[in-house]
Amino acid sequence: MINLKLFLVSFITFLFLDAIWLGLIARGFYSKHLSLYLTDNVIWPSAFIFYIIFNIGLLIFVILPSIEKNSYSTLLIYSILYGLVTFATYDLTNHATIKDWPLIVSIVDMSYGMFVALVSSSAAFYANKYLM
Repeated sequence: MINLKLFLVSFITFLFLDAIWLGLIARGFYSKHLSLYLTDNVIWPSAFIFYIIFNIGLLIFVILPSIEKNSYSTLLIYSILYGLVTFATYDLTNHATIKDWPLIVSIVDMSYGMFVALVSSSAAFYANKYLM
């Protein structure tokens, strides 16, 4: 049950941050650089599946090991690496295979991946420490 609560904390945090990122902060950035590739209608089931998979991985590979060690420094390192690896998989594959894929998009997106992984896992880590 505790794992489900930790998952939900990171999941909801991720959804909140991603809504702000995609809806407000980076909307114009992506439109400017990826207008040829963006769809008019987001395929929400695919996005939702990504959010679930990402946060399951975050729980297993970052949050639980950090709680087990009672180490925020572990969480800091693991979450940044997890965000980099997961977002780099998408972004660098696109950069390598899609004609004219902007490198700046990959750099910004990977930076965001590290940020969102860190904040989402931190929320779960501190919820576990102080609220559960």
